[in-house]
Amino acid sequence: MNGAPHGAGPPLIEMRGITKYYGKGEALVRALDGIDITINDGEFVAVMGSSGSGKSTCMNILGALDTPTGGQYLFKGVDVARLSRDQQALLRREYIGFVFQSFNLLARTTALENVELPLVYRGIRRKDRHKKALEMLELVGLGNRAHHTPAELSGGQQQRVAIARALATDPLVLFADEPTGNLDSKRSAEVLDFLADLNRRRGITIVMVTHEPELAAWAKRVLWFTDGRVVKDGTPAEVAA
Repeated sequence: MNGAPHGAGPPLIEMRGITKYYGKGEALVRALDGIDITINDGEFVAVMGSSGSGKSTCMNILGALDTPTGGQYLFKGVDVARLSRDQQALLRREYIGFVFQSFNLLARTTALENVELPLVYRGIRRKDRHKKALEMLELVGLGNRAHHTPAELSGGQQQRVAIARALATDPLVLFADEPTGNLDSKRSAEVLDFLADLNRRRGITIVMVTHEPELAAWAKRVLWFTDGRVVKDGTPAEVAA
């Protein structure tokens, strides 16, 4: 990817008039109906809205997992639509971290091996990726669980392993899609407290989809989607008012 999106310059994320349509004629569905969003480095943004509001479609486009029907998506000033499929894959691998509701850990491998996985795809030497993975597990408070398999970890610990894996490549942004959906309220609070601390101390940009206002309250900014449009954009308190 030319013009590597590191350092100062344009906003991290810009969406300009983004649309995403499915079907035709009377069956046309406007999943996104003209979205304008700017997200800067270091923000912690919660994306909210009812089912079918467009928030997941938006996240898929932000993560370069889907393409818009119209409009322009810029990542550090780079027009993502102009990138080849290989370049988009590189964008995801080098600059974006993903955390999902279902953890997506490999069941028969240790926490350490799970965190090492994206570094294997990068071709990092075993010694170096081992060191990096241990650093990430220490960061999420699980250095002493490095050799445990997912079955030997609580749900909250498994999600923290998933976060460590997402952070192993030093991404510019962490996209979290309902990251506490499979956790009870106590474990959910633990994960959100950790994400907020990560954002505060390390300045990692986080964009999180959630349908729960108490989780969105951990963010600094909330985007509220309705019928494919952003209808509210402000602090959690402002959006809740």
